[in-house]
Amino acid sequence: MRPRKAVIATLTAALLIGPGVAQAATAQTTAAPAPARDRAAAATITWSLVRASNPTEDQRTAYDAITRAMNTAVARYNNLSDLGKTITVRYEPGVPTADGNINGTIRFGSNRSYMNERTALHEISHTIGVGTSSGWSRIGGSGTWTGGQATALVRQYDGSGAKISTGGGHFWPYGLNYDNEWSNTAADRHVHIVAAMVRDGL
Repeated sequence: MRPRKAVIATLTAALLIGPGVAQAATAQTTAAPAPARDRAAAATITWSLVRASNPTEDQRTAYDAITRAMNTAVARYNNLSDLGKTITVRYEPGVPTADGNINGTIRFGSNRSYMNERTALHEISHTIGVGTSSGWSRIGGSGTWTGGQATALVRQYDGSGAKISTGGGHFWPYGLNYDNEWSNTAADRHVHIVAAMVRDGL
């Protein structure tokens, strides 16, 4: 198992039995550290789940699935970036899929197929500003991301002609907009690109 995966696996196992706040530093004391090129200077994304005081069975199973998804997604962001955000997560069955807001709120609807790391990573990006910030409109409003750092990164990944397309508050490639875009490589690249977008002025 690669060191970064060991960190994520250890963190996920530890946090599933505790409160819904991921702290990457805790995992690094019990597992081999990630390679320096992948490790962030600081891990500052935290999250909490709003829970009913007397949850139904539906709520309990949703809370478990959301906790697994958020813990792994936050661990990946904290391991691979120095982005900071305090996120509040809610289970709201009336939400069709899931959504994220720059105010730091993520809502998951009742469809369990969206309670996965791919969705959590995607929604975290919205809390950071993807599709939700004035910088997004300024730099990505033309249908192509024009910021230099994220553009250079996607060209490093996909060749000199690559670009980041934008539309409807989303980006591709590596926006993790659908489950068929998922892979561990794509997830890592997603985090790196979001961090580069922030450096570009997201």
